[in-house]
Amino acid sequence: MRLINIRSRVGGAILGIAILFGVGAVPGITTTAQAQWRNDQDRRDRDRDDRDWGRRRRGRDWDRYGRFGGSYELRQTALNAGYNEGAKEGRKDRSRGRRFSFYDKNEFQKATKDYNSRLGDRELYRRYFQQGYENGYTDAYRGY
Repeated sequence: MRLINIRSRVGGAILGIAILFGVGAVPGITTTAQAQWRNDQDRRDRDRDDRDWGRRRRGRDWDRYGRFGGSYELRQTALNAGYNEGAKEGRKDRSRGRRFSFYDKNEFQKATKDYNSRLGDRELYRRYFQQGYENGYTDAYRGY
């Protein structure tokens, strides 16, 4: 009788310990799975935000500019020169409390700063320059 009583107590203790650890392990697995899902969701959200960033911040994603042809050097030179000039004027207008207006600026009208005939067509250069100028002015005026 004693032997049966000891066996049932030992068996009950082992069963109790197994249940205790089993129940404790299940929430850990569930929590890990939920955390993994949250991490995957956060990563997808971050990736989407990274893709949208260029759409929200004009002037930072050069591919948002039109492609009118011409060489890479002509395009980049014009966009960079236009953006830099526009940013300079935009900061100046913002700091002096002037209204938002870049169309009447002399540099925007001429649009030939840093142009060199070896780059190619002057009118094409002007189109890219004016796009860059507009974006640079807008970013700087808004305080980016």
